[in-house]
Amino acid sequence: MEKKDLSVYREKIDGIDKELVRLFAERMEVARGIGEYKREMGLPVLDAARERAKLAEVADMAPENMRDYTKVLYSLLFELSRSHQQALQNTENDLFRDVKNAIETTPQLFPEDAIVACQGVEGAYSTTAAEKLFRTPRIMYCKTFESVLNAVETGLCRYGLLPVENSTAGIVEGVYKLLENHKFYIVRAVRVKVDHNLLARKGAKLENIKEVISHEQAIGQCSALLESMGVKITYCENTAVAARIVAESGRDDLAALSSASCGALYGLDNLKSAAQNVGNNYTRFICISRDLEIYPGSDRTTLMLETENRPGALYKLLARFYARGINLTSLVSRPIPEKEFTFRFYFDLDTSVYSDSFAQLMCEMDTLCMAFRYMGSYREMI
Repeated sequence: MEKKDLSVYREKIDGIDKELVRLFAERMEVARGIGEYKREMGLPVLDAARERAKLAEVADMAPENMRDYTKVLYSLLFELSRSHQQALQNTENDLFRDVKNAIETTPQLFPEDAIVACQGVEGAYSTTAAEKLFRTPRIMYCKTFESVLNAVETGLCRYGLLPVENSTAGIVEGVYKLLENHKFYIVRAVRVKVDHNLLARKGAKLENIKEVISHEQAIGQCSALLESMGVKITYCENTAVAARIVAESGRDDLAALSSASCGALYGLDNLKSAAQNVGNNYTRFICISRDLEIYPGSDRTTLMLETENRPGALYKLLARFYARGINLTSLVSRPIPEKEFTFRFYFDLDTSVYSDSFAQLMCEMDTLCMAFRYMGSYREMI
């Protein structure tokens, strides 16, 4: 009896869905007509007052227990209608022209040899990232992440490498704080396998270690080992710097969390291999440039934007990506210090720069949010 009842309900749903799809297609065709009229008359696609009035009207039509659901449904319908209308406008903005020009003028092959700014010293994971991206990188080591950004902005070097995310520890906070105040473009990304090792001077014993030094991210990634050791934790700017400090310290009770290559470079003993909590540990680096370069095969785009501080603002933006069939691979939110309870978002989109969806999105993004910045389209090496 229960099965029979369920099948009856499903038949009813199927009939309703058939009618809904017909009416949806009819509504979108009418929206298309409105879009063509607006284009001919030079009117903007968005009529905020009309949408607010319409939303209140349809909510009043619905049963009381369905009003909130109705608002959500029609908010999405409005987004889809506007997206459909904006596609008819066929307007190219400055960003679209810049992207198009970069695609046409960027060389077909990514450079094999370049001056690359990296934070840290010889043996840092950024060195591995540079060697993975370039056949013969000429590495310029900088003391801080901001120095890397300044070197790129001033033209001191063509490229810079910055770690932005770790698969177990999350985003690199210090880097994201800097991204907002520097102008650059991402031209490549690369993932580097991270294996931390507990390194100490020759002859040192694990049981005698009283203090461990490393970068904050490495410390977090090896928290289980450090807790079991009960040692003092000291942060420094880079894992390779940590290894160098230990080598020069003259202490047998000090150890560094760093790479095996740093151990060999600075003549240290490896007291504990694979010290990280999770074996499958990767750090993602972005390669940045002062000029917009878009190389063939670019299928990822990064955007930075701000939405209005009101319910549904982010949802409507995500709905637009969904309507375009664009996959969102990463979403990072950062508070804006000068604006209370307002957030800045970083999106990584999985979409080819050659697709119509990408072109349409670039032409309409500045109408979808309060502030918007295109940070580049690129390929990510794994």
